[in-house]
Amino acid sequence: MPLAARALRHAVATTALLVTAVGCAPQPDEKAADTPSGSAGNTCAKGELATQTSGKLTIATDEPAYEPWFKDGKPASGEGFESAVAYAVAKQLGYDRSAVVWQSVPFNKAFAPGEKTFDFDINQVSISDERKKAVNFSSGYYDVRQAVIALKDSKAAKAKSVADLKGLKLGAQVGTTSLGYIDDVVKPTREPAAYAKNDQAKSALKNGQVDAIVVDLPTAFYITAAEVTDATIVGQFENRGGTAEQFGLVLDKGSALTACVTDAVDTLREDGTLAELEQQWLSDAVDAPVLK
Repeated sequence: MPLAARALRHAVATTALLVTAVGCAPQPDEKAADTPSGSAGNTCAKGELATQTSGKLTIATDEPAYEPWFKDGKPASGEGFESAVAYAVAKQLGYDRSAVVWQSVPFNKAFAPGEKTFDFDINQVSISDERKKAVNFSSGYYDVRQAVIALKDSKAAKAKSVADLKGLKLGAQVGTTSLGYIDDVVKPTREPAAYAKNDQAKSALKNGQVDAIVVDLPTAFYITAAEVTDATIVGQFENRGGTAEQFGLVLDKGSALTACVTDAVDTLREDGTLAELEQQWLSDAVDAPVLK
């Protein structure tokens, strides 16, 4: 603070000068790692944000778009939990459905370093300190746990604990916290299989190439109910460190939209909208045995 520094060195500034200096100086930002410089002053004017395309809101997700997060692989339909959340956030920001533009972005690319072509991405991306080095996140819009799926008649289906999983061949989508749970929590004796897409992991399970796969719990319920019906949910993992894993909206590092998008998510949580959408689209994913 140049003015305040001179005032203190020379001890000649008046009280008014000191007040002026402090008022004009940059103030500490507790979210400096996640919030771009100057964004705190963003008025979040409805429908007038500095988006990729003026007057439009560009939202990205992966392709294919899986249920129960999206319905029938159509992100723009408004059906499925994440599609509904995306439109609810857009509405809070002042953009109606006609102003929303969807873009296909691979899962790993969404949070990789580099300039983004979207305003925010919604694709079951868990908030983590490591990912925050490359991108910004909104506050969490969903608390999630990871779960293990195995074929009903397999040895893996009988697992009751994390220790029971150690000798199995496990698989998950690359770059996901699902794979992280295999590496960091299970610590299997066999090298886990990493797949570019969940579809590949599901095929590997059906073909006996892996004993079990790890996905988030709502996806596990959908897979076992509609896609691999001869599979079962073996159990879910406890949260690591007692802290809930959360999905967050992904924004470009230093995005001026971060504070506005976070405010929108927080409003939807506080007014009960997120809980209502969770009940509507994820109510079947309510419980599974806990693997300890």
